[in-house]
Parts: sequence; C-alpha cells; structure tokens
Amino acid sequence: MRLDLPLRELHRSEVSLSHRFRRIGERHKADHDVFHLCADLADCSDDHVRRLAQAGHGHGLRLAASPPRWGRGLSRAREAFSVALGRRPEPAILLLADLRSLYLHAAAVSIDWVLLAQGAQAARDGELLELTERCHPETLQQMSWANTMLKELAPQVLLS
Repeated sequence: MRLDLPLRELHRSEVSLSHRFRRIGERHKADHDVFHLCADLADCSDDHVRRLAQAGHGHGLRLAASPPRWGRGLSRAREAFSVALGRRPEPAILLLADLRSLYLHAAAVSIDWVLLAQGAQAARDGELLELTERCHPETLQQMSWANTMLKELAPQVLLS
C-alpha cells in the first residue's frame, strides 16, 4: 500500500496551517492573546511537520523538517498594521474572517490525519498509526480553539 501520497499531502497541509497561524497572529498582534496563542498553535504544527518528515523518511520521502519562513517583510508590515489599527471594529471583523478560514483549514488537516490513520491501519504500519494517534488530537485542539474564538467574538463583533 502506498502511503507516500497522504504523507506528502498531510505534510503540505501542516506547513500551510503553521503559516496561517503565524500570519493571523502577526495580523492581530494588537490582541496579545490571539498573537501568542497563534504562535503556540503554529509551533504545534511545526512539530507535526518535523514528525511527518521523520515518518516520510521511512517511506522513501524527502520532506522538509521545518516549514519555510515565508514573507518576513510582509509579517513586519502586518504587525505594524495591527498596532496602528489597535482595537477598532474593522480588525475585529477581519479577525472573524481569519478565524473562520483557520478553522476550515484545520478541519481539512484533521481529515488528512484521519486518511493517514486509515491507511496506516490497513497497511498495519504501527509507527504511522502511533503518529496519527499522537498528532491528530492536537489538530482537533487547534480547530477547537478557532471555533471557541469564533463563538466568543461573533456576538460582540456582529452586534456592535
């Protein structure tokens, strides 16, 4: 059974999720909770990327062990923009949109973990199955955080 395709796709998805968490954290740096939690959740995806690269090596894949750091210049601009706008209503609406996008992307990553787990189980690959059992719950926590933030912010933002 070929598990290289779901491994490669999950690796790509986790790299993208890490990048999204960092980008959203930088964009909303004025909200310190969002900034720091996004950084922590991005670190979680970075750990998944590292673990997937190790697992991929055992399946003949050469996957990067860490996500590339894209757009440092843009991240500084996002941070400056966030600080300049502070807590005006526009950033709150933008944060809702960002959290919605983040939640949907984390849900897609979760499905990728499920697919890999099913393939690992069918192939009787205990190491990959153990990896999915360790990492998938953390992805569910990332989704849960975004969902909780949406529920908390929506009433304030949409009715103000």
